[in-house]
Amino acid sequence: MSNHAAFAAAFALALVTSGAHAETGDKNATEKCYGVSLAGKNDCKAGAGTSCAGSSKVDYQGDAWKSVPAGTCTQIKTPKGNGSLTPKK
Repeated sequence: MSNHAAFAAAFALALVTSGAHAETGDKNATEKCYGVSLAGKNDCKAGAGTSCAGSSKVDYQGDAWKSVPAGTCTQIKTPKGNGSLTPKK
């Protein structure tokens, strides 16, 4: 399975299982998830020397984040490990 297909499958699974955060009362709540975006597809922050959205240089860059439904980040699996709520090295 390609990296892109693996990411898409993991992200779809995270969205399906995101009902777990409904008990917080805010179904639109999101969280910053580091290490899950594809190159150039991050929402913001991609390390030193980058500006913001779309500036990540590689797939699953540890210091680039993507906004995901609250409670799903650490369940997202990538070829480099699970998503993280804090920047990864």
